[in-house]
Amino acid sequence: MDNATAPPHALELVFREDTALTEMMRLRVSSLQRSGQKRQDGERLLLPHEAVYRLDFPTQELHFSRWNFSLSAHGRVTITGISQHWTPDLTHLMTRQLLEPIGTFWRNANDPEETPLKWLEADMQEFGERIAELAKVRKVMYFLFAFKDGAEAANLSCSVEFSPEE
Repeated sequence: MDNATAPPHALELVFREDTALTEMMRLRVSSLQRSGQKRQDGERLLLPHEAVYRLDFPTQELHFSRWNFSLSAHGRVTITGISQHWTPDLTHLMTRQLLEPIGTFWRNANDPEETPLKWLEADMQEFGERIAELAKVRKVMYFLFAFKDGAEAANLSCSVEFSPEE
């Protein structure tokens, strides 16, 4: 969110949609619907306005610095971290694997375009620190992005900035 210039040693990681995993999760939903089956107890199915994104960590020793996001229209975006190491062909997403806090940022429909995005600063700070903690033991981490109130993936730019541990 901060427009300050990043330090030269900063590492900015961009969230990228994992289209294959998103599609696999959508197929699970449609398969259950076609067969008339119910989800497993505790299973978290992907909703139509959600997509799976990922962060790849080139190094594991990181300190959270700041979020960088922009939304070129109105809407609300929520980002939920997922604690599991993904093997989607073998395991379904379970609600117990969703991390707290979630990140939320938005622009109301009646806000002028130049109005800065609103966000829950304390939650976003804690969320960024949690991602840095998990990076210590991961090379990749997955997230659910939910687009609400008119937000669309095409209007979103989202990254998180870290500084290397000294």
